[in-house]
Amino acid sequence: MKNLLYIFTFIITVSAIAQTANNLELEKQKLKQALIYSDKTVAANSMFSIIALEGPTSTYKDSLAYLYFNERNFVSCFLVTNDLLKNNPENVDILEMNAISLESIGAIEKAIEKYKLLLLKSNNNYHAYKIAGLQLAMSKFDEALVSIKKADQMLDNAEITVNFQVNKNYNQNVPLKPAIAYIQGLIELNLDKKAEAKLSFERALKLFPEFSLAKSKLLTIE
Repeated sequence: MKNLLYIFTFIITVSAIAQTANNLELEKQKLKQALIYSDKTVAANSMFSIIALEGPTSTYKDSLAYLYFNERNFVSCFLVTNDLLKNNPENVDILEMNAISLESIGAIEKAIEKYKLLLLKSNNNYHAYKIAGLQLAMSKFDEALVSIKKADQMLDNAEITVNFQVNKNYNQNVPLKPAIAYIQGLIELNLDKKAEAKLSFERALKLFPEFSLAKSKLLTIE
């Protein structure tokens, strides 16, 4: 009788495993097709099913975070990345999405904290620039000046450009190094350091002569 019970339990277990495997493969095929057809809603639903079938360590949580990020669903992206960082706090890409999500939903203080953690791991001058920009937005001018000077002293990431809104109809992409000089000028203006601000705007224009906002600020000072 015991042997029959063991055999019956074994058959049920094997059947359940086979069913899970079949369901998992079906959801992966559905996900692949949804991505081909750019149906992000079905893709997200398939990812949820895969994560449920694979368990909390499923790598598809990362994929779900990227999906939310690319769709600019920053609340959901923050929640998923926050969950992922509990088990893998060293993942720079996930931490960056987490910081950007916090910034995008207006949680500026928490975004600064995450960018500071990110900077420690990345040593990327763009992340120092982001910290300074957020501190400037919060009128923390002394802290912002320290951060932007740090960004200026770091090795330049020449691949990054920053988008500035010049007016209602025109945005301008600016290389990171002149963008850093420009933000430093803004911070110095807020600290009533007009002479230093003038030098910063001049440096921004020397690095990028077409920089519209730097030209405008320089004319205002002069």
